[in-house]
Amino acid sequence: MSWTFGERVQHFLQVLVPRLLLALFRMVSPGRSGRPKRLPLIRNPLLTLSAAQLAQKIRRREVTSVEVVQAYIDRIQEVNPLLNAIVKDRFSSALLEAAQADKKIEEKGGEDVLKHQFPLLGVPITVKESFSLQGMPNAAGLISRANTISSVDAPVVGLLKRAGAIPIGVTNTSELCMWLESNNHLYGITNNPYNLERIAGGSSGGEGSIIGGGASVIGLGSDIGGSIRLPSFFNGIFGHKGTRGVVSNDGQMPEFSGLHDDFVSTGPMCRYAEDLLPLMKIMAGPNADKLSLSQKVDLRKLRYFTVVDDGGSHLTTAVDNQLIEAQKRVVASFEADLGVTVKQVSFPQLKYAFQIWDTFLALPDKDGKPCTPFVELMAEGRSVWLVWEVIKRIFGRSEHTVAAIGLALYEKTHSKVPSQFILRQKEELQREMDELLGTDGVLLYPSHPFIAPKHHHPLFIPSNVAYTGIMNILGLPVTQCPLGLSKEQLPLGVQVVAGKFQDRLTMAVALYLEKTFGGWRDPGVSDD
Repeated sequence: MSWTFGERVQHFLQVLVPRLLLALFRMVSPGRSGRPKRLPLIRNPLLTLSAAQLAQKIRRREVTSVEVVQAYIDRIQEVNPLLNAIVKDRFSSALLEAAQADKKIEEKGGEDVLKHQFPLLGVPITVKESFSLQGMPNAAGLISRANTISSVDAPVVGLLKRAGAIPIGVTNTSELCMWLESNNHLYGITNNPYNLERIAGGSSGGEGSIIGGGASVIGLGSDIGGSIRLPSFFNGIFGHKGTRGVVSNDGQMPEFSGLHDDFVSTGPMCRYAEDLLPLMKIMAGPNADKLSLSQKVDLRKLRYFTVVDDGGSHLTTAVDNQLIEAQKRVVASFEADLGVTVKQVSFPQLKYAFQIWDTFLALPDKDGKPCTPFVELMAEGRSVWLVWEVIKRIFGRSEHTVAAIGLALYEKTHSKVPSQFILRQKEELQREMDELLGTDGVLLYPSHPFIAPKHHHPLFIPSNVAYTGIMNILGLPVTQCPLGLSKEQLPLGVQVVAGKFQDRLTMAVALYLEKTFGGWRDPGVSDD
C-alpha cells in the first residue's frame, strides 16, 4: 500500500481518536431507565394502505382524499410531539387541495384516465425540508435561514404535485444535510419511532421517522452518502437511491458544488414496496425511459451475490451479528424459493470505501472549480471562525451542531492533492463491480455496521457511513429493504444493489423481501 507519511498519520488519527471518544461516551452515557416510550398503535385502517391502494380507492370514490389527508393529519398530531419529524405543516392548504382533488374526480370521472394523468391524485406526501416547496421553509437546519421561504417548487416536487400528490408538511434534516443524524439547532433532534432514545438517521431522518411512525405513507428524500438508505434502515421502511443522473437534484439546499451533483441521488421513501416503482417513474420525469420500468422482472433469471462486510477496514466497526444473520436468511430464502445460487464475493477495495467516498466528495468539478468549503455553507454569507465556534459550543452558545463544526474542522485536514492509491482503488472497484453486476446481477450488502444507534453515537464512528457512501461514488442503484426486527425491537435491513440503470431489479427484489420478511412493522406493536 503506497501511502505517504502524511496519509499514514491521518489514517492513524482517524482510527484512534473516534474509538477513544466512543469508549468515553459509553462510560458516561446514562443507562436506559425503564422501557422506552412507544408510539400509539395505528388504529385507522387508511393508514395501513399503500399510496397505490389509496390512490385507487380515491379514484373509485371508495374514500375521499379529504378523509385520507385528515387521517394522516390526525396521526401526525398524535406522534409528532414524540418524534419531532415534521418541522412545518401545511394542513389547512392540504385539506383544501384534497377537496379540489375530490372535485376533480367528480368532474373528470374515468378511472383509467385519472390513473394515467394523476397517478397520485389525492394522496398525501411529506417532503424533506431541504427541497424547495413553495410557501414552506427551506433552511436545511441553519438558524441563519430560519426565515427563508421557498417561492417555487424543486423540479421533482413539481412532478409529484402534478401527479396529484398533496404535500402535508416538510421534515427535519441534519445541519446542511451532511450528517448521519437529523439534528440541528433550528428544529431540534428527530427520534426513532421504534425507540425514542435512538437516532432516526440523516440527513433524511425526518422523512424516515414520520413514515416509519405511520404518519406518512410516501416521502421525498435525497442521498449523498446514505441519506435515504440510513433513515430507511433505522426506521424500518423502504428507500431507493437511483442510478446517477436519472432524477433531477435541482432545487435543494445547500446548492451543489464540485462533483456533488454526480453523487447525490433524489429518491422515494415509503412503507410499502409497491410504491417504489411508480414513484420513481414520476420522479424521473423524461428520464424514466432510461430505467425500462415497465419491463417485467423474473427473479428466477437473475444472478445473485452477497458481500458480508467491507473486508475489515480499520475505519469501520464490525457488522452486528443480527444483521449478518438477517442477510444469511435472505440468501437462504433466495435459494429455497427462487431455485438460484447466491455466490458470496468480496472486493478488497471496500476496505478503503470511506477514503474513496471522502476523496471523491472533495474533488473539483469538471471545469476545475473546487467544492464550496463546508465552513462557507455554515456561514451563509457571514463569517464563521471554527475555533470560536468550538468554544461557544462548549458553553452551549453556538448556532451550529457539534457534527457540523467537526465536519468543517475535519475538512481542513484534506490534502489538496488526492491520493493516487485511493483513486486507483475506486477505479478498480468500479470496473469489478460493473463487470460482476452487468444487466442481470443483484448484490446484497450490509446497510450499516450498527442497528439504529443511540442519539449522538455516530459522532464517534462517522466513518461507518462508508457502507452506504461507496454506492454513491459508484453511481449504482440501491434499494434499502427492511427485514423484520432485532431482539431490541429495532429494524433490521439490507441494501440491494444492481448495475447502472437496472433500478427495476432492486425494486422487484424489494417486493419479494417484503412478502417474505413482512416489510414495515407498526412500531406501536410489541413482540414481547
